[in-house]
Amino acid sequence: MVNSLEVMKRAITGPLCSERDYDLRIFSQKIREAIKEYDIKYDQETIIPSDDSLADDVFNAGLDFYCNVGTYCRDTERIIKFEENEAKEGLRFAPQKAVFGEGLDAGVLAPRELEGKIPPWCFLGAGGAPVSSEEIFLSLVEAYALIPEINAVTTPALTSVSGVEIRPNSPLEILGTTRNAILAREAFRRAGRPGLPIMNALATATSAPALIAALHPNYDLRPSDGYLVASYPELKVDFSSLNKACVLQSHGARIGGEYSPILGGYPGGPEGVLVAQVAYNIHGVLVLQATWHLNLPFHYKFGCTTMPEILWAVSTYGQAITRNTRLLSLSLAYSASGPCTETCLYELAAAVVTAVASGLSIEAAGVAKAVHKDYLSPLEPKFAAEVAHATAAAGLKREDANEIVKTLTSKYVSAIPNPPLGKKYQECFDMKTGKPSRECLNIYNKVKKELEDLGLQL
Repeated sequence: MVNSLEVMKRAITGPLCSERDYDLRIFSQKIREAIKEYDIKYDQETIIPSDDSLADDVFNAGLDFYCNVGTYCRDTERIIKFEENEAKEGLRFAPQKAVFGEGLDAGVLAPRELEGKIPPWCFLGAGGAPVSSEEIFLSLVEAYALIPEINAVTTPALTSVSGVEIRPNSPLEILGTTRNAILAREAFRRAGRPGLPIMNALATATSAPALIAALHPNYDLRPSDGYLVASYPELKVDFSSLNKACVLQSHGARIGGEYSPILGGYPGGPEGVLVAQVAYNIHGVLVLQATWHLNLPFHYKFGCTTMPEILWAVSTYGQAITRNTRLLSLSLAYSASGPCTETCLYELAAAVVTAVASGLSIEAAGVAKAVHKDYLSPLEPKFAAEVAHATAAAGLKREDANEIVKTLTSKYVSAIPNPPLGKKYQECFDMKTGKPSRECLNIYNKVKKELEDLGLQL
């Protein structure tokens, strides 16, 4: 088995290559060759394919592609390469279940099946979106913890500490990260869910020193939490991400690999995105020693994961991973529209049905592209979890899921280029009672009724 020391050896001694050459002459060229060799073609009429042979071809294309290109280390300008037998061994011995949380709030993340009735793991909350104050952070996270279907929380990202704007790679980031952990635990206690796991610990921590500082016992982060380590587009790491992975391994923590291939970037179109996504999951097993895998391919122009071609890629790589591995793989939904809008709920429903019917669990939700301060609310992740559980409970067939998602995309795709921003949390929720406004409830009930008319019983 490849371990972290061996990964570092290869990061230091692997083939030398400039980043530009890796992008253009290795990654882009080899992904085109893999698409051609396995004859992978995007079908614009089908969002959720039901062709098992396509899923298997995609998996084999992703495996071959990754063994050809490896992972690029920016700090050494070298390629971390693996043989096919190493990749297959890594996949064979990768974790097939993981326990998150403590006490009555503990749960087991396990692989799912295509069209399966096992409820998906619901990792709910902010999707890493920013908030403007600690008061809003605390109120939101408490509301997330009260969602009945929740298995784990994704916290917002603090943007200031006591009114001082956080600057990356500074003591302010460390202060913000430790405050993030303290506030999240306090919110869980207020909700009566003290054992809930934080699985994006922590959204405020972009640098390795900030994350390492927050691991001190004073801040009550636990090995039973989840810790995301992001890879850079495309298939790249640096010493900061490797440092995070190294420290987390020494703590016995559950590392989550985070991967975001860009449609319209070096992978090219949706065919390249899904081959890259399979490769990223293999990279996560080998380079990051990840226990679980968070996937969010997004559109370079629109900054969301809900365009039909992205959903096709999500469904197809999900089926490829589900059929050929036992990896713990989740899909993260990023909507273009903001909270308290119908289009936001349509987007989330389409993304969630696509993922769950294709064998994946979910993270929800990054609304309004998760870039606008305070444009998030508890209603969207709650709605996404209800859709996820309804999809699984129905054992929804891929053909039926495809028809539902095609109907949903027709309701929002024209709005994606200029999506409604919606309303801030403090504008559409009562922060003291945790109750949504009448307008938000009316929108939720309207879309819920439409989904029930399509055959999903929320």
